[in-house]
Amino acid sequence: MIIRARCMPSWSILPLAVFLSIAIAPARAQNAAAKKPLPPPVTFTADQAHAFAMKQMGIEALRPGPSGDPNAPDHANYDESKANPWPNVPDALTLNDGRKVTTAQQWWTERRPQIVHDFEEYVYGFVPKNVPRVTWSVVASEKEYVGFHQVIATELNGRVDNRAYPLIHVNLRMTLVTPADVKGPVPVLIMFGPSGFPNPVQPSTDELAKINSAMKALLVKQDPSLAPVMASHPAWQPIPARPFEFPHLNADGGLPSTWELIAAGWGYAALDPQSAQADSAEGLTRGIIGLTNHGQPRKPDQWGALRAWGWAASQGLNFLETNPAVNAKEVGIEGVSRYGKAALVTMAFDQRFAMVLVGSSGKGGATLLRRNFGESVYSLTGGEYYWMAENFLKYGASKATFGSMNPGDIPVDSNELIALCAPRLTFISYGIPAKGDAHWLDHQGSWMATVAASPVWTLLGAPGLSTGNLDYRTAPMPPVNDGLLGGKLAWRQDDGGHTDAPNVIFFIRWADKFIGYPFTS
Repeated sequence: MIIRARCMPSWSILPLAVFLSIAIAPARAQNAAAKKPLPPPVTFTADQAHAFAMKQMGIEALRPGPSGDPNAPDHANYDESKANPWPNVPDALTLNDGRKVTTAQQWWTERRPQIVHDFEEYVYGFVPKNVPRVTWSVVASEKEYVGFHQVIATELNGRVDNRAYPLIHVNLRMTLVTPADVKGPVPVLIMFGPSGFPNPVQPSTDELAKINSAMKALLVKQDPSLAPVMASHPAWQPIPARPFEFPHLNADGGLPSTWELIAAGWGYAALDPQSAQADSAEGLTRGIIGLTNHGQPRKPDQWGALRAWGWAASQGLNFLETNPAVNAKEVGIEGVSRYGKAALVTMAFDQRFAMVLVGSSGKGGATLLRRNFGESVYSLTGGEYYWMAENFLKYGASKATFGSMNPGDIPVDSNELIALCAPRLTFISYGIPAKGDAHWLDHQGSWMATVAASPVWTLLGAPGLSTGNLDYRTAPMPPVNDGLLGGKLAWRQDDGGHTDAPNVIFFIRWADKFIGYPFTS
């Protein structure tokens, strides 16, 4: 029997072809997309980055910031009678609908989320949800000395996962230093600044001699004409022995802050914020902000450098929570100047931090944004806008698609930023203008914000600022070196310069009192 194959009618072949093309097309498209090269990061100069941000916000012109030169015609205002053009700061304990906050539950469930949202939306920016994961690893560790105490110093690298955009690499740098002679976990202060071993162990005399001998031999091998030079200078060594150095004392004549911390039984972690995000406008398409945005410019409500530095501190805390030498419930954050701003922002948004030392932070930190004294909001919108969200630019706009706005239009102020730290330990620190902590920082404006924030501590059952007058308009600022350290919200202006170093020992004693850490070796 012969079986003849029947040909499929032409009308039935067409649907099959269509089906196959539909099934295969997505796979081909996916493969093509996988092979398509990633666009390189956008490269802006600082001026181009600022112009792009203004265009994105619909801003045609900004009000110029004042000059820091007191002799310039556009110099900053230092007349207290003209310092409060918008005298009424937002009340941290008044809800957006005008109701007063009278219970701790109202604070946690209603008011605090409102303040957080407004700071994220209009001032510092939201942290995107797709920020890559950080994996910490130990680079090196050794026993060293900080002052007269042996410590364990560990250099760490926090590698940020960049598989989604391999063209940008971010590696966080942090050095953890803990006292070797203290049993049990210790409180740790994360300090914004350079990261590195505090006092690397030097080669012994014999080891150094071997190193120098080898280096001389290599030099002669590379250039034989150096042989007679080496012979005529037999005592010369490529690497001389490191001489003993006396410590650089604080402005108050005290020992270095790190010595004071270790002597008190604390540890510290030196975290380099610029390993996360550069301190520049042109860096916004690099670093962790650029990596998250795949090298493209940020959106108006996304984070600026201050929140990126705070994010880095939070990642550092993630590591410290895994280290048995650290009391993870007693970790603080510290910074001075722009890093003082970042320290306060870190504390406000990450409630895991137990304490903060805010040094000379000025505008964008503890000083009231509504104040017209020294540095102004217009200084930030014209220059360091990259610290903030681009939405913040609108408060310096003189001509824009939305009209014009000024600092009085900002829905929040720094008293509420400080209040977000309640009821945790919050220490606001300043120096004096005569020693370099310039009037530009507006010490009075920070004092006013601190006073206005204090009632939130009281509401939450914690002692606030230890002063009788809590009217931020009239409360007199304490004399220099006369700190208010009786509550969990503290203020002290020392007689040093643009540093919080003279206040560190006061911070340690103040914090020890509240965390119950009377160190005994």
